[in-house]
Amino acid sequence: MTSMISEGVKVSVETFYQPDYSNPLQSEFMFAYRITIENHNSFPVKLHRRHWNIFDSNGSYREVEGEGVVGVQPSLNPGEHYQYVSGCNLRTEMGRMSGIYKMENLYNKQMFEVNIPPFEMIFPYKGN
Repeated sequence: MTSMISEGVKVSVETFYQPDYSNPLQSEFMFAYRITIENHNSFPVKLHRRHWNIFDSNGSYREVEGEGVVGVQPSLNPGEHYQYVSGCNLRTEMGRMSGIYKMENLYNKQMFEVNIPPFEMIFPYKGN
């Protein structure tokens, strides 16, 4: 697991290779990732948007941006956490993701950005 705290919000990421949704012979590698967002601030926050940078080991790069995460825009009071699972498909055995969440301080209505720590997705047999 990899974690990072920025702007008082801790983001932790775990990744999992998904063999049932992958086809290595066709260069299709599916990974799931579980993200935990924890509010360490003294004020409530709301996640509005996400922006992902996705790198495949063949040199390709793509960006994904949109509202919320998995269809919701969670609000977190101080000390609360929110967890979700999503996925990413790659054309190669290894890749990397990083990004930001655009969040709002619900007390003063100020927007701020929270860093999502870079994390790797590696086909299990590649690491041996």
